[in-house]
Amino acid sequence: MMTNIMRDGLGAPKVVDRSAFQAELDALRVREKAHTREGDAIAAARRRLPMVEVDGSTPLVGERGAVTLLDAFEGRRLLIAYYFMWYAGRPAPEQCEGCTFFTTQVRELSHLHSRSVTYATFCQGPYAESVPYRDFMDWKMPWYSAQDSLDTLLVGRPAGIMYLICYLRQGSDVFETYWTTMRGVEAMDNSYRLLDLAVYGRQEAWEDSPSGWPQRARDEHPFRTDGRPIAQWLRLNAGHSDDLGSGGG
Repeated sequence: MMTNIMRDGLGAPKVVDRSAFQAELDALRVREKAHTREGDAIAAARRRLPMVEVDGSTPLVGERGAVTLLDAFEGRRLLIAYYFMWYAGRPAPEQCEGCTFFTTQVRELSHLHSRSVTYATFCQGPYAESVPYRDFMDWKMPWYSAQDSLDTLLVGRPAGIMYLICYLRQGSDVFETYWTTMRGVEAMDNSYRLLDLAVYGRQEAWEDSPSGWPQRARDEHPFRTDGRPIAQWLRLNAGHSDDLGSGGG
């Protein structure tokens, strides 16, 4: 017998026997495999895109002071840079919750390094003000300020939104090979990837979910809870101070 269960006021899928469940899953698996193959084909096309030269001497500011875009490669052939949005003069709770969400998920870089890829954060705000936020969040990736070079690096693309930009180094020459923004930045994410596998999904208002599935209200931000980016609460509970030294606390 097929039934729909409701517990705690939440909807749930119908209950079937194991063979019926497997038949439905097998049908979905055909679509999943096609999606994977299409993703592979898109990645192959991405590798065949042309590239555009970028001035490798473009200045950045890092922990050693003034450096260049070329320096940010750390001697490797490839560089992936995440352009972190920054709200100057604002305290930690008011910093970008989306950038915090995605950056928090970038941890182990050794596999990238084994492919001669450097990953770095290019903050769109000042180094001295933003690096305490990196330390508060306990992030370990290289952190630079690109604030004074955004016109050169973004070339007509608006500042103040998130970007992933990929670069190739050939000797001392630097080329941009790919960029993306908005949902393209989900390439950094594993939380949403896992939530997409679970029965209630991301629990966001825009998702196509059956009636009774839990979903946030449309005006409720998916990356914030109780007035600050979700990942900050773990740092506060661990005793970190979110005083960025800008007077905002």
